[in-house]
Order: sequence, then C-alpha cells, then structure tokens
Amino acid sequence: MLHYPYRSQRMATVARNGMVATSQPLAAQAGLDILKKGGNAVDAAIATAACLTVVEPTSNGIGGDAFALIWMKNELYGLNASGPAPKNISIEKVKELGHKDMPVHGWIPVTVPGAPAAWAELSRRFGKLPLQEVLKPAIDYARNGYPVSPILASNWERASQVYKERLKGEEFEEWFRVFAPNGKSPEIAKIWSSEDHANTLEEIAETNAESFYRGNLAEKIAKASANAGGFLAKEDLQSYRPEWVDPIGVDYNGYRIWEIPPNGQGIVALMALNILKGYEFKQKEDVHTVHLQLEAIKQAFTDGKAYVTDPSEMKAKVEDLLSESFGAEARAKLQETARIPEPGMLPKGGTVYLATADGDGNMVSFIQSNYMGFGSGVVVPGTGIAMQNRGHDFSLDADHVNALAPGKKTYHTIIPGFITKGEAAVGPFGVMGGYMQPQGHVQVAMNLIDFKLNPQAALDAPRWQWISGKKVEVEQDFPNYLIKQLVAKGHEIQVSHDSGGFGRGQVIVRNPETGVLVGGTEKRTDGCISAW
Repeated sequence: MLHYPYRSQRMATVARNGMVATSQPLAAQAGLDILKKGGNAVDAAIATAACLTVVEPTSNGIGGDAFALIWMKNELYGLNASGPAPKNISIEKVKELGHKDMPVHGWIPVTVPGAPAAWAELSRRFGKLPLQEVLKPAIDYARNGYPVSPILASNWERASQVYKERLKGEEFEEWFRVFAPNGKSPEIAKIWSSEDHANTLEEIAETNAESFYRGNLAEKIAKASANAGGFLAKEDLQSYRPEWVDPIGVDYNGYRIWEIPPNGQGIVALMALNILKGYEFKQKEDVHTVHLQLEAIKQAFTDGKAYVTDPSEMKAKVEDLLSESFGAEARAKLQETARIPEPGMLPKGGTVYLATADGDGNMVSFIQSNYMGFGSGVVVPGTGIAMQNRGHDFSLDADHVNALAPGKKTYHTIIPGFITKGEAAVGPFGVMGGYMQPQGHVQVAMNLIDFKLNPQAALDAPRWQWISGKKVEVEQDFPNYLIKQLVAKGHEIQVSHDSGGFGRGQVIVRNPETGVLVGGTEKRTDGCISAW
C-alpha cells in the first residue's frame, strides 16, 4: 500500500519517529509534543482528544462518547466508551412529556458520557505518561485561550444562529454564556477561552476521571439534570465503565479492515465491503465503480438499521452479518439500476477523528463526539461540560430494534477504522460525520486498496453520499460525466455546495519494513498533520 503513485494536489506527509493527524493544528501539535516528551501513540491520542474538546467544541466535548482501536505491540484492541440511557428513562415517560420522537436538544436525549472514562482507561492500560501530564496542553488552551481557526469559526457561527432560534429556556442559558459570550460566537482569529473547562479537565486529570463519574463533577452533572427535569442521575454515572471489546473485521482484496463491533455502525462499512469484494474494480472514476459502491452501502445500511443496537439486544449475530453467505446474498440483490432501500432520511452529525503513531510501531484510531455539533445544547453550570445527545437516535416505537429502554446503548454513528495486512499493521483511518462515516470508510479504504492512492489523495478525492431512497449528494468537484451516467442508472444526483457534510478524515499508514509513516489529512476542515 505504500508504493502507490502520487495523485493529489497536496503531498502526503512522511515521517519516522511519530505522527498525529486530526482536524485542528493545535490539537495535532499537542499530541506531537506528548510524543516528544516520551509518550507513546496512546498518550498522544489522549492529549489530542482532550485538546479537541477545547479547540473544536463544535464537534465534540467533555460530555461526549468515544471509541478507539489500538495497535499495541503487534496486537489490535478495541475500546467502546459509549454510554447507556439513564436507568430511570422509558418510552412512556418521554411520551408523557409530549414527545412523539426523541428530541434533539435538552436533557432528555442525554446519555452517560464515555469520553473522560476512555481517556483514563486508555492511560491506565497503555499510557506511559501520567494523565495529568497528558492533559496539560488541553488545560493550557482552555485557560489561556487560542485563536479560532477559519472553518471552526464558520461552524461555530452556524450553530450559534441555530441555537438562538431553537433553544429557549433556563437549561440552555449556560451554553450561551460559555460558547456565545456577549451574544455571539467567536470570529476567525479571535481568542476564546474557558476557565470552567480548564478546571474540569484538571479535575479529570487529577482523579483519573473518577470525579466525573463518582465525585464532585458527577454531583454537578446530576444536579443540573435534576434541576431541568432530566433523567440522567448520579447512579447512572457511578455505575459506568468503558468496555474493552474484540474488534470485528472482513478480508478485502488482501487486506483486513477492522471496526468496533455494535452498538457502533462500523459493521455497516464492513457489510458494504463484504459485498463489494465480489467485484473487480479497475477505475475509481467509473460509473460501474460508483454505482456498485452506492448500491452496496444502501444495502448495508438497510441491514444495519434492521439489526444494530445494544449488542445485548441484537437479533442477529455479528459473525452472521459479516459471513460470506450473507455478503453473497446481499450482493445478489444489487442491480444495474438504482434501487430504493428501506432506511429513511439519514441525519447529519458532528464528530472529531484522530490518528496517531509512534516510532515503536504503536498506532491509535480514535473518534470522539457530542453528536449533531455541540450536542444537546446543555452545558453543566460552572464546568464547561457540553453534554451529548446520543439518545436522539433511540426510537419511541417499542417494536423497533433500537427502541429506547433504561440502561440501553443506542445505535452509535461514530466509528474508528484500522487496516492490517497479514500479521502487520497498515494503519488507522477514519472519516467523521454522522451517517457519512461508513460511506467515507468504504470510499477511503477502496481508494487506498483498489485504486492505490496515497493517504492524502485518498482523502482529497471527490466524495458521494447516499441520503435516502435514490437521492445521492456529490461534491462540486465530482466529475460531471459520472453524474450524467449515474442519473442514467436511476440515481437522483444533487451537487452540494457545502463539503462539510461529506465527512472529515485522517489516515496514517506504516511501512512494516522501514517504519516510515505516511499520513493524509482532511482538506474539508482545518486539518493538520504534526510529525517528526
């Protein structure tokens, strides 16, 4: 995979001793600084992730979830740090409050946050440096401030305008105080800081996140929830622990693609690749290629939405969904023209992704999110903790596979990816952005493997995104001749003028013989690779 031709306007980044790729330059540099201080890829991932809650609050926060794939000493590990619904919530109670569907904002869709627990658990098991040292860069940026980057400022302003229109009531006042001081979001190059955020990160570092779940911060979270009539309680936080899980994967054209098992939607990407491996693809920008990619992802989403939820309640086994026979059966459903699948409209999302690698061959694929931008719109007073709204994905239909239930984990959109070849690691990859993520994983993985693009070119290539039915959005630089050919096959193509909805990815691949790292970062955001 490291010997492909250069096919991008931007060069891939090449280094040997360490690399951090993410959507914010300050966060990437923070991770690299930790590597230079003697930390490993895990320490760098934690530092970068914590920093991103400060320097990209539009997509993630301390009150979000996280997932990670960790390649450590030639073994791959998986961490699921998503949280369950509160134990005191139910479909009936939500409906009694006047809701026909799970709301987007407020305390009702708030599930137990897993991100702080992920940092602490990763540090405990694999880290070399103390968590207090690793979180120092994030604390410094929160306390002393940083200049807001261009795309971040744009996303912040967009969210602020939406929240001004939609968020009414006392429970949302803290969000505006913290993230829109003086009634407006910070502009490009303006300094933003949050002393509350800094203090919270310090408390997480000093207690290895115990305060967040079983101490002072937990008390503040539970109190804010109770004051607003929310369901999240102290007991929900006290009982939470992240889960170490066995990664799942499929063989694809000589490589193996890995994802976190359900409740995450990584299995959707794997099911699509399991279908697509039955075909031969000679050209990337070819109607045969794109049509089959679209039809495969639609079929995979159809099956994913029918089966994926909290693993304890899934009606299908992961090994069955990824079996050769299931893939062949799904492949047989594909036709020469566009079909209408079962799932409905797929909502947008807000997430951060990062990839790290150290000079010893260890690598991390890490993803963290509050969901749908800032999340629920509620911030715990005096803490800077913006709470996620993952519970929005629950169904209030008791017969739905992802029906809301006490202590249940919802279908989760954020997914880290990893590639291996034989016994060797190739490297971490990911594309953030709600339901775009499995679609981005398929496109980037195929760009790397089938079309032999380097990591930067694999990310820079124009993307498509299936929306619903036969509706597909493509980026402005998507070839016009392909659009016409896809329309002839029955696809309803819409050219989007906003590349923000097509995901934001990072890739690092490693040459197992030389240890050389080759990285690519996202052109659709303030992406950056820091390396040495």
